[in-house]
Amino acid sequence: MIKRYLKYGLFFSLFILIAGCKTTQEVNSSTLSVSKNWVGSWACAQMLVEPNNMPPPPGLAENTLRQIVKVSIGGAHIRFRFSNLFSDEATVLKKVSIADVLNAPEIDKNTQKELSFNGNQEITIEPGKEVFSDVLNFQLKPGQLLAITIYYGTASQKTTGHPGSRTTSYILQGDNVNNVSFEGAVKTDHWYSIMGLDVMASKKTAAIVCLGNSITDGRGSGTNRQNRWTDILAARLLADKNKENIGVLNLGIGGNCVVKGGLGPTALDRFDRDVLSQSGVKWLVILEGINDIGGIKRAEEVPQKTKEIIDAYKIMIDKAHAKGIKVYGCTILPFQKSFYDAPFKQEARDIVNAWIRNNDFDAVIDFDSEMASKTDLKTILPDMHDGDFLHPNELGYRRMGEVIDLNLFK
Repeated sequence: MIKRYLKYGLFFSLFILIAGCKTTQEVNSSTLSVSKNWVGSWACAQMLVEPNNMPPPPGLAENTLRQIVKVSIGGAHIRFRFSNLFSDEATVLKKVSIADVLNAPEIDKNTQKELSFNGNQEITIEPGKEVFSDVLNFQLKPGQLLAITIYYGTASQKTTGHPGSRTTSYILQGDNVNNVSFEGAVKTDHWYSIMGLDVMASKKTAAIVCLGNSITDGRGSGTNRQNRWTDILAARLLADKNKENIGVLNLGIGGNCVVKGGLGPTALDRFDRDVLSQSGVKWLVILEGINDIGGIKRAEEVPQKTKEIIDAYKIMIDKAHAKGIKVYGCTILPFQKSFYDAPFKQEARDIVNAWIRNNDFDAVIDFDSEMASKTDLKTILPDMHDGDFLHPNELGYRRMGEVIDLNLFK
């Protein structure tokens, strides 16, 4: 395989010399993929943005949005995924550039590069659709902060995005793609239009998808601190020489449910897109179910609701296994004293957690036992929650990220 790669690497070098400037911006992905594959380095789950999370004035249309993401793995050839999935009008991206972050929103001008789409600067994303950029030569460093700057044309009034970014984005009027400092920008802690970032990497490189609700999305973590439990896991993997080639993709949605209700499309409804369509996935970690349990209204509903959750887990496991993906189940954290607390809901959690621990998952990550108070097992550790006895705080997320056995990802 190494000899085969060298052969195509020589061909690729000659191709660059012949093609000239254009190949500094885009690369023929079929040439690269002979001994490599696309692997996700960053992603976020898409939904219809609620009215209170929409872009603030001046809005997106004919204006420039700079968004910051923290990637997991790095690479020299990358591509981006943009979304208009939940919009009912076309959205036009007139210009898109990327650059290393100096001090957000300030970028390193020397690293700025412009994306293209089928060789063009501008792309129209039709309603209900998503697009990939062309392949771009860019030295993406593992674990770095990256700025994605979009100058919009028309923008759908129904906006597709990810409200729970825990990261500040910046809006300036007009075309400001090349504005280094972005001084005076309007701030908003949400992501819009951006959906994923893949790197071309060796066949030994793979990704973990973390599917979940607000506890995976990071409610209670620090804004712009990138310290969700998934971030802690990604940092630990990067620090391990045997596992530094493993990407971590956070596909959490705050308020999300497994079967029905909640915010955003349910885990079942979004499974094919948010899990199976990600690049280079080898492992799936599922932490979902608390919002389904919290929505149970009467004790009589417990048998049916828990069955629905468990049946949904089975469907997701079967779908992932059919794609060669290992699936790890996370037990649902303690929630006594929270706004969800009720005896019959505690019973439902016990039923679901017992199934997670003893049935079809390839392995179990027992967040319940790790986050439970030692004096009251149904209550979260007193210094590990965000004041609501449901969501971890920054210390709690660090604990969650640190208790995961890295040997699960061999």
